Amino acid sequence: MTSSPPQQTPNSIETPNEEKPIPPKGFLGSTIDELKLVVWPSRQQLFSESIAVILMVTLSAAAIAAVSRFYGWGASHIFR
Repeated sequence: MTSSPPQQTPNSIETPNEEKPIPPKGFLGSTIDELKLVVWPSRQQLFSESIAVILMVTLSAAAIAAVSRFYGWGASHIFR
């Protein structure tokens, strides 16, 4: 009876020239590294997107207030 060599899964394959893991920098160092990867918006993009957000929040608040007033008006006429 011959035994076949153990099958290796992709996770168990080791490379001979494996680099040592980088020691942890700590929370502050990792945060600074992540902030370097952020793509910051331009001044024009920031302004236009801020206006869009303010407009949408205002419209949503007005729609919610209108629905609330309508139901309040209806309830006041029904439950006198």
